[in-house]
Amino acid sequence: MVLVKTILILILVYYGIKILLKWLAPRLLKYAVKKTEERFGQQFGQYQQTHQNTPTGKTTVTKKPMRKSNPSKKVGEYIDFEEIN
Repeated sequence: MVLVKTILILILVYYGIKILLKWLAPRLLKYAVKKTEERFGQQFGQYQQTHQNTPTGKTTVTKKPMRKSNPSKKVGEYIDFEEIN
C-alpha cells in the first residue's frame, strides 16, 4: 500500500511540475526577451548619442594608446630533454 501511495505521489508531482512549466516557461521567456531588448535599445541609444556629434563629411580617427613592450623581460631558458633508455 505504501508503494502505491509513493508511486501516485511521484506521478502527481511529475505532472504538476510539467503543467506548471508549460504555464510558466512562456512568461519567463517573454520576460527575458523584453529585458534583452531594453538592454540593446539602451546600448544603441548610447551609440547614437556618441556618434551624433560628428558632422557629416568629417572623419575622426581615434586610436588606442600603444602598449609599450618590455623586451628586457626574461621569459626563461629553453631546455631540450632527451630520452635515456
